Amino acid sequence: MPRLIDVSDEVRAEIGDDEADRLLTGATAPDRYDCTSCRAPGDATLDPTATVLFVGEETAVLAFAHSRCIPSQVVPVAEEQLLGAVRSINQAPGEPMDAYQAPGQYAAPAPAPGPVPAQPAAVETTAAVLGVTCGLVLCKYGPHAGSPRAALVVEPTGPVGRPGSATGRDHFADLLLEHGFAQVADVNQPPAELRGWSVLMAMGQLHAVLQPSQGGSTIAWWQAHQPLQVTDAWRSAASNQGEVIMFAAPAGSIGRQPREDLLRQALDSAARRGLLLGAVLPLAGT
Repeated sequence: MPRLIDVSDEVRAEIGDDEADRLLTGATAPDRYDCTSCRAPGDATLDPTATVLFVGEETAVLAFAHSRCIPSQVVPVAEEQLLGAVRSINQAPGEPMDAYQAPGQYAAPAPAPGPVPAQPAAVETTAAVLGVTCGLVLCKYGPHAGSPRAALVVEPTGPVGRPGSATGRDHFADLLLEHGFAQVADVNQPPAELRGWSVLMAMGQLHAVLQPSQGGSTIAWWQAHQPLQVTDAWRSAASNQGEVIMFAAPAGSIGRQPREDLLRQALDSAARRGLLLGAVLPLAGT
């Protein structure tokens, strides 16, 4: 039975025309699945469905999502995460599968664990360690005024110098301004969208902040050591609005706040002191 499945050109290029055609005709696609974006059930015979191919170094996972949640695309993810998904499936036969498994080529990911509050995460860069916290903020103005907005708050653990600089001066804010971020004077007024940058979600988890590179592609500006689980409310806001607000400030400006109300107070304080930068970044992936 034919399925209401969309296979993008980039996914078709990865899996081949024959396999893409078999999916479209229903020969190898599942009837039902859990959406890899919103985690709600989907029915490929009734719901427009997108194919999402997660690609590691040696492994590829073909998953399914509601077309209203995410378009068909190829998403790069860490090899170890894909291998972990394969192990989970092999150890738990009979559980609902999110994806089609082609023998010897693709593996199906296990359903993601239930959402938990996001915790600050750090990743080493050439300059410093960046602390990244997920939270919801309310803005009084803008296209989503009064609705919770998914936000990332980025703060280094120490001064960030320019490559080759030995002065000890903190250039973190200067570097972001040069990349197109803007000073945020009032958290109630969301910053402008920064073209070329995006926030990468995969399998309902936060993976990276991407920036443009030469040739029209993107590279990771920040990447989690391990994919971050986010709350259901955060993921819903990001998916529904298709974007995330990224706030950033120099080391010591915000701190690691245990509650969202305290995080908002710290953001407001940093903005009043002229230390807060920000941009709206489109959501990429799932």
